[in-house]
Amino acid sequence: MQFEGIYVPVITPFDADYGINEKAYGDIIEGTIAAGMQGIIVGGTTGEYYAMTRAERIRTMEIAKQVINGRVPLIAGVGALRTEDAEDYAREALRIGADCMLLGAPYYACPTSLELMRHCLSVARAADLPIMLYNFPDRTNAPMDEEFLQRVSQRANFCAIKESSGDINRLHLLARHYPHIQLCVGMDDQALEFFAWGARSWVAGASNFLPKEHYALYHACVVEQDFDKGRRIMTALLPLMKALEQGGKFVQSIKFGCELQGMYAGTVRKPLRGLTKDMRREFAVVVEVVQTTVAGILAESAQANKQHKSVKAN
Repeated sequence: MQFEGIYVPVITPFDADYGINEKAYGDIIEGTIAAGMQGIIVGGTTGEYYAMTRAERIRTMEIAKQVINGRVPLIAGVGALRTEDAEDYAREALRIGADCMLLGAPYYACPTSLELMRHCLSVARAADLPIMLYNFPDRTNAPMDEEFLQRVSQRANFCAIKESSGDINRLHLLARHYPHIQLCVGMDDQALEFFAWGARSWVAGASNFLPKEHYALYHACVVEQDFDKGRRIMTALLPLMKALEQGGKFVQSIKFGCELQGMYAGTVRKPLRGLTKDMRREFAVVVEVVQTTVAGILAESAQANKQHKSVKAN
């Protein structure tokens, strides 16, 4: 499986009673496809999978599969603390017809490299699907180190990695020594660097509500290979990324961002709590500035291209 473009880890809209609003969930997926995004991820951290029951996780996979109807790839998150549970979700992903699985290390257990390798291989054996690994050691305390990579990369299922360590040396390691594992942006504030080192895909939580702006950076860097333009767009996006990553309210901010764009996002599930009024006001300003600035960059670029074509024609 080839990963190209923006893959959206969709939010899960919960009503006031914390039940899943299935209609709103379907609408969010439909809107994401309409916005031109290249793939949908369900069962990710942004979707609050950790706060769901088994039945709910499987149900979100089923809804996504039905709504997508083959138009874009469906990536199903199958991460779990117990290997047996991850295997179970993998089999369900295969049954439902997912195109790929997203698999991270079990949180809290802190497995060794060998134990993590055995965990991932067990999941791969449970369902013969492509796998995007998810390396986020700050959340799991179980880094996917070189020993792990050398072992799992021998199996063709492990075809991509969402790298969220934040360690630029990891980016260099993956790009130079594991080119057969497709590199996916997993640390938003390093997106430009990932693209410079050959990444061609981005799992971007904020693309739930700013798909155009995220795709603009991808298109400038990967399609146009215009890193001057890419740096300008990245500069515009960085305040948003700072607000998301440093405020300790990532999912809450993503959901509020969706509300700002007219979507029904609902509440977050416990133990999380929503944004305060001050947080909402400050975040709304950041979003507005990002949209205005990126729109200006794109308009300026389009005008420059138009003038260039006119000169060539004459």
